[in-house]
Amino acid sequence: MLKKVLLYAAVALPVAFSAFAAKADRLDEIKARGTLICGTLGTSEPFSFQDRDSRQLVGYDVDICKIVADSIGVEVEYKLLAVAARIPELDSGRVDVVAANLGWTPERAGQIDFSHRYYVTPQKLLVLANSDFENAEDLAQSRIGATKGSSSEALLKERFPEARVIGYADSPATFLSLQQRKVDAQFASELVLVRLMNQSPEGSPTRIIEESLFDEPWGLGVRKGETALLEAANAALDETETSGEAQQLFDKWFGADTPYDLTRSFTIGPIEGASN
Repeated sequence: MLKKVLLYAAVALPVAFSAFAAKADRLDEIKARGTLICGTLGTSEPFSFQDRDSRQLVGYDVDICKIVADSIGVEVEYKLLAVAARIPELDSGRVDVVAANLGWTPERAGQIDFSHRYYVTPQKLLVLANSDFENAEDLAQSRIGATKGSSSEALLKERFPEARVIGYADSPATFLSLQQRKVDAQFASELVLVRLMNQSPEGSPTRIIEESLFDEPWGLGVRKGETALLEAANAALDETETSGEAQQLFDKWFGADTPYDLTRSFTIGPIEGASN
């Protein structure tokens, strides 16, 4: 009943006040609530996944969200999302930010705002080890699997318009399709493909084609117009880079003591082409 009363009152208020209310600041809401609601995948190791021992949600994206929440001075709450639901959940206001393998594209930048990049990944192709494919162009007219609704799927269709691009729910589902010979290759970030390659079943090994089709920057997704929240997120990320915590975080999840053994080739900073 109270909600109805408030709604009727808002309609009766002067236009000037209504216009001000329409610009209500999300950052103020987060501070008043005491919680930053972060949308993440929960199925993408090592970015966001359930630890096998503790059963807790852990990962690089999980840590990034906590860094932003700590900087704002609030707790963090995680909401698990499907890949295709990332932007709709953000637009609807059900999450405050999205940290979910969210690659920057011009199309997405027209829908939401992106924070500074906090990860950059080469996008590559995974094939069966005994296949005849040697380079990316060999697959230009083949069946290629990608996560449905991902930037990888969209970029692949642009790069190889004659290929048959097949969308799947997530990377494990795409990998299973590759193992079953339903697709000729899987397209995803290099790190995801390294993890899947290491998990290849005995008797059906896979390999990554060295050529990178795209280098994709990832940022936190923020709803359009939430300037204060975007600036707070960027400030938190920039401080992480300045303090050296960003390198430590990368090493924790991707470095020499992990199955990936990757070297950090980027720094946190503005995404080229983004408005922030």
